[in-house]
Amino acid sequence: MSLYASYLDEIETRKEQGLHPKPIDDGALTKEIIDQIKDADHPHRADSLQFFIYNTLPGTTSAAGEKAEFLKDIILGKSVVPEITPDFAFELLSHMKGGPSVRVLLDLLLGDDAAIAGQAADVLKTQVFLYEADTDRLKAAHAAGNPVVKDLLESYAKAEFFTKLPDVEDEIEVVTFIAAEGDISTDLLSPGNQAHSRADRELHGKCMIDEAAQKHIEELKLQHPGKRVMLIAEKGTMGVGSSRMSGVNNVALWTGKQASPYVPFVNIAPVVAGTNGISPIFLTTVGVTGGIGLDLKNWVKKVDADGKPILNNDGNPVLEQKYSVETGTVLKINTKTKKLYSEAGEELADMASAFTPQKVEFMKAGGSYAIVFGKKLQTTAAEILGIEAPVVFAPAKEITKEGQGLTAVEKIFNANAVGVAPGKTLHAGSDVRVKVNIVGSQDTTGPMTAQELEAMAATVLSPAVDGAYQSGCHTASVWDKKAEANIPKLMSFMNNFGLVTARDPKHVYHPLTDVIHKVLNDITVDDWAIIIGGDSHTRMSKGVAFGADSGTVALALATGEASMPIPESVKVTFKGEMADHMDFRDVVHATQAQMLAQHGDNVFQGRIIEVHIGTLLADQAFTFTDWTAEMKAKASICISNDDTLIESLELAKHRIQIMIDKGMEQESGMLAGLIAIADKRIAEIRSGEKPALKPDANATYFAEVVVDLDAIVEPMIADPDVNNADVSKRYTHDTIRPISYYAAEKKVDLGFVGSCMVHKGDIKIVAQMLKNLEEVNGKVEFKAPLVVAAPTYNIVDELKEEGDWDILQKYSGFEFDDFNLKTQARTEYENILYLERPGCNLCMGNQEKAAKGDTVLATSTRLFQGRVVADSETKKGESLLASTPVVVLSAILGRTPTLSEYKTAVKGINLTKFAPPQQTPLDSRSVHF
Repeated sequence: MSLYASYLDEIETRKEQGLHPKPIDDGALTKEIIDQIKDADHPHRADSLQFFIYNTLPGTTSAAGEKAEFLKDIILGKSVVPEITPDFAFELLSHMKGGPSVRVLLDLLLGDDAAIAGQAADVLKTQVFLYEADTDRLKAAHAAGNPVVKDLLESYAKAEFFTKLPDVEDEIEVVTFIAAEGDISTDLLSPGNQAHSRADRELHGKCMIDEAAQKHIEELKLQHPGKRVMLIAEKGTMGVGSSRMSGVNNVALWTGKQASPYVPFVNIAPVVAGTNGISPIFLTTVGVTGGIGLDLKNWVKKVDADGKPILNNDGNPVLEQKYSVETGTVLKINTKTKKLYSEAGEELADMASAFTPQKVEFMKAGGSYAIVFGKKLQTTAAEILGIEAPVVFAPAKEITKEGQGLTAVEKIFNANAVGVAPGKTLHAGSDVRVKVNIVGSQDTTGPMTAQELEAMAATVLSPAVDGAYQSGCHTASVWDKKAEANIPKLMSFMNNFGLVTARDPKHVYHPLTDVIHKVLNDITVDDWAIIIGGDSHTRMSKGVAFGADSGTVALALATGEASMPIPESVKVTFKGEMADHMDFRDVVHATQAQMLAQHGDNVFQGRIIEVHIGTLLADQAFTFTDWTAEMKAKASICISNDDTLIESLELAKHRIQIMIDKGMEQESGMLAGLIAIADKRIAEIRSGEKPALKPDANATYFAEVVVDLDAIVEPMIADPDVNNADVSKRYTHDTIRPISYYAAEKKVDLGFVGSCMVHKGDIKIVAQMLKNLEEVNGKVEFKAPLVVAAPTYNIVDELKEEGDWDILQKYSGFEFDDFNLKTQARTEYENILYLERPGCNLCMGNQEKAAKGDTVLATSTRLFQGRVVADSETKKGESLLASTPVVVLSAILGRTPTLSEYKTAVKGINLTKFAPPQQTPLDSRSVHF
């Protein structure tokens, strides 16, 4: 069967699903289509023309290569297609972004036909996705005296590709659609259990919210022609939990504008809003599409005569509505006054934060990529011409406060800033380009990252990146047909691009599914590094890490840079002493609870949490930084003692060497290079030349939080509070309760120890608790299933060497087998121990899930509705979060324990200990790492 015949069969299958033909990225199929176009009598010629013009993906796909070459032949007269004139061929090339299309345009520009060269130059003046190979050709032609090239470079130097674009409309009319009340996680916009379809944009779009919402949005568009639908999180924040480019893609697909008439299902410019604004990492993703993210502030705290908030019976502030955004409300956004108005013209709210000069540029250009590449192209053209580039783009926002010291994040940004005058010191609020040291791509967003790299015509990892890794952890649980189709293709693309990959396309080393954050935590070997990762939990215990959408990850991989403002910081320190029976996870929960008690509002939201962790090794400190994603922080930085940092770097070196020994090294020698960076950093610390990163004594913080360890007397649970009368209070991470609240009456249907929140010590705790209970009772019986998934294979190997795996195997009713993988997700659980494959497992929720309506107690971070457990017809699913010993004991008891039961169960077990940095007793560290 020909590829075209197979494509027609696929089209029929998609019709049954209500889908259009899938966009074409395969060069061999495109070649068949071109041959059919050339045959004037071919029965499929008309359809082939439609597929060629309107359904072939641009960028560096092999399909784009075939398309560009055929268009070149049409322009040169080598092929004649009545429906595609040379002028139309140039127009089609102008929509193909880069890679083969730019190469073809440069061929035409540098050819012998002056008229064609002029037309090629006119198209190239609108293009920004040029790489060194392209600009090197222009540089050589300019040196040879080519006048057309000189004119093109002058256009680039003036940034006419940007200045000649239409300005953003002065007024944008929107009609509101309330997606939900309370915080909206990106799972609502792009469910994790549909991750396999994210690269198929039309198919994935059908999973946004639900069919009723999609129908309602379509009705609003028909009722309000010319207006844009604004998606709203009423009484909450939009886009919590993750950046998720697929979520923004879905919103844009239903409410945005088509980016190009010749590229299907790629839409831009969505408008999203929340009573409490947009989650910081999600807002970055909105900027990728040139969208608008609004902070509505339409509900405010009701205050008494003294100006103090009035609280309800639950102790939560009572909210009152300033203005209504009920679904179907027409509003006006004025981009000049930067204010929101009612349909009648009444001023409702200030929107200045949504229309900074930088964000308006993204909107004008159709997304942030065009600005990033445009600035680089302008600079390159000016250098070739030997002139100074005129100021066209909004100048980088540079804020310097004389006499004010630097926080840790300010130091890191200053050290990695690009394009800043030497000696200039930047403080929070500055907007700056920075070098990115480490980049991570994960497997459910990875296919989209690959698409983005193809779309921006990137073919190789930027040499500026020290380390880059592609994980396989989000699809580790079940090797089903979806994973089989997507993952090997992804790994091959990323490995060829230059990343270290979890799976080896050449099958030299065994496929690994280590959790991406754990690997990135190991390959981050400099506390001054900037890390970008395709997941909200990219929060390292060394350097500063930002979770990002698939597009920003692609940009970092291609350019080695990112652009972002320097966030404000909140300083977190500790006092008192941690009780022997407490686990560090309880300190993490207590930090959230004590912060809310001290400040009333979440001062962490959108800011850096600078946590003075001192003596806690990288693996254990990661438990804190990982949780900061749920605190709605932009990122977190650990301030460590010199000796502790050296110890963490030595451990990182050991694990990187294991990767090398397994055969995971890239031809570039990336992993060996990381070890060299670690050695250099260790030498700097030991010599005193450059001690471990610390803020200046006179640094200024937005707020400070002091966590009282003496006040943490019993284990804490983060509760989704699914039945709270105030919908906006459900499924947040702000409800932190002691176990005594549940009076040993809270039934637990399933326990889960796993995800990025646990380290080797946690799995050892499981083993030690089983040994203790067996010694007391003769055996261990589970009254609820206990699912255990180690984060990495290294941990499993070390547990086997140290004898802990034996007791886990003894009580397991299921143990993962890499040579006989599960092909279907588990839907029912027995009251036994399950030893699952290293990876995300239940925390991701895209493959494995608890039974509907279950109450799950987990070590993970996800308590969003439907993520770990879906609702049943009779009961809401609950995902409560706690420390490892609480989870294990609850699974054995089938309920939450009493404090007495808990203390007995953990007696003699070395839990993850912590002491404030000023005390620095060496014996305060857990032996587990």
